[in-house]
Amino acid sequence: MTVPLDRQYLVELQVSAERVSQLRRIVAAHLRHWSLELHIRPVCRAVEELLTNVQRHVGDDNTCVLEIRWSGRHLTVSVADNGSDMPRLLHAGGGLSRVMALSDSWGTCRTTEGKVVWFTRYAQEPQHIELVPLPPLPGVREFRRPPAVAAELPPPTPVRTDAPALV
Repeated sequence: MTVPLDRQYLVELQVSAERVSQLRRIVAAHLRHWSLELHIRPVCRAVEELLTNVQRHVGDDNTCVLEIRWSGRHLTVSVADNGSDMPRLLHAGGGLSRVMALSDSWGTCRTTEGKVVWFTRYAQEPQHIELVPLPPLPGVREFRRPPAVAAELPPPTPVRTDAPALV
């Protein structure tokens, strides 16, 4: 499968709470455009976690670069920032633990300017199957016959009202 070159998104930004929610919507729009609707929720949650970590640990005034790349089989999201401290996986949940749970693989690496945190998800393009009506199964027509008319039953036997009551 040949993937067009427009299956990449790159943005440099200063992280703030408003920008995190805005980028979440932008990422969702790109995934929708690439027919990856099933991945919108987990990818956006992981992106939000990475950007929030940059805001928390590096600071609002620093810039970072968010990149999303889809190869046709794998979706890779990376966030590069100029912070010198490498992130740690905490066992209490949240942070990288959440990214790990939402992805197939993840990692970090140092760069000359700071670091990159990335994750990948297996994301193959969905196969578009045309809906075509199928012929009825053999034997179905026999079960669609009108119900047989029930034979007439004899009239009900009248109940005696002059019998003595049992106490």
